[in-house]
Amino acid sequence: MQGTRRAVLDALATGPVSGPDLAEELGVSRAAVWKHVEALREAGFEVEPGGDGYSLASVPDFGGPAVEFGLDAPYAVKYHDTVPSTNERARELATEGRENVVVLADEQTGGKGRLDRAWASPSGGVWLSVLLRPEVPPAQTPLFTLAAAVATVRAAREAGVDAVIKWPNDVLVAGSERKLAGVLTEMGGEADRVDWLVVGVGVNANVDRDAIPGERATSLRAEVGDVDRRALTQRLLEAFHDRQTDPDGVLPAWRDHAVTLGQRVRVETPGGEVTGEAVDVTFPGSLVVETTDGRVEVTAGDCEHLRPAGGSP
Repeated sequence: MQGTRRAVLDALATGPVSGPDLAEELGVSRAAVWKHVEALREAGFEVEPGGDGYSLASVPDFGGPAVEFGLDAPYAVKYHDTVPSTNERARELATEGRENVVVLADEQTGGKGRLDRAWASPSGGVWLSVLLRPEVPPAQTPLFTLAAAVATVRAAREAGVDAVIKWPNDVLVAGSERKLAGVLTEMGGEADRVDWLVVGVGVNANVDRDAIPGERATSLRAEVGDVDRRALTQRLLEAFHDRQTDPDGVLPAWRDHAVTLGQRVRVETPGGEVTGEAVDVTFPGSLVVETTDGRVEVTAGDCEHLRPAGGSP
């Protein structure tokens, strides 16, 4: 949201405030104030006039300006009703030199998951990508995937679903293999430098179960009913920013929410299959598996939970 418009919106939220007073406070003309008020109305904000001036009566349910309003994180939000892929759009913005931008959509028509798999993204979900330019070496970027998974779990729990993390990037309903959300991180840069990083998160929010392919897929609607997508998105972005600014806290937070640790797992990796007990995650996101041949650190792969460690087959 443009800076002056954000200032107008913040003033209206604590209003009522008169047009002349607001113009003087912001150093703009009264006509400019009126244009910003009309633009806010067009964006879905209900601005009421009164004897003492303008005041904010309500905030739209969803959208870029709605998510930005009250967001405690330094991101600009670019909203689309429909977009092929929020990650793709974020990559385009990266080529324009942008950073700290969130691409948010109600629907994706060409969403992708890990290994270029199709990701169903119907209307009613929360499909977003955060464009960053972190000053970290490429080897440390998996930490951002873990941070996004932690943030998604915390947002889902606040919405009423007991969510957990399955390595490396799936968010499940606790006590099940039902998948609520996933994370896909992409990077551009050199061998020793990150130019840009796009962290994509897809949450099956207010989506019918039969609109999501896959036997193990689920949605927040299916678990607890419709949720406030604006609040869900804000909590996710705020929790991600908190983790982004506290990298030392990412792994402990991930471990706290992980369901994979302690499980017997089978991981399909580029170098072959690894089977054993998942015992830890090490910096910046490798899964440690205790196998019959010793401990193996897996940096990437498809993880399948077989049974709890020590349980019966």
